[in-house]
Amino acid sequence: MSTTMIEGFAELHYTVADIAEKWKLSEDAVRRLFEKEPGVLVLGKDGTTSGRRRYTTLRIPASVVERVHKRLSHF
Repeated sequence: MSTTMIEGFAELHYTVADIAEKWKLSEDAVRRLFEKEPGVLVLGKDGTTSGRRRYTTLRIPASVVERVHKRLSHF
């Protein structure tokens, strides 16, 4: 494993609920913001092709949260 991979593994990861609570947004809004962001761990199955509910879990690294926050803040 490379050093970068090890550092990413050890990095703090947030749940959708964690970010929703901190940013005062709905979990659906947070999921839409992060589900296609590079670096986010997407676990589970996407049921959208069969018309069924998706069952996915997102784990969002702190560095990705910071990147998205900066992008949305326009600073």
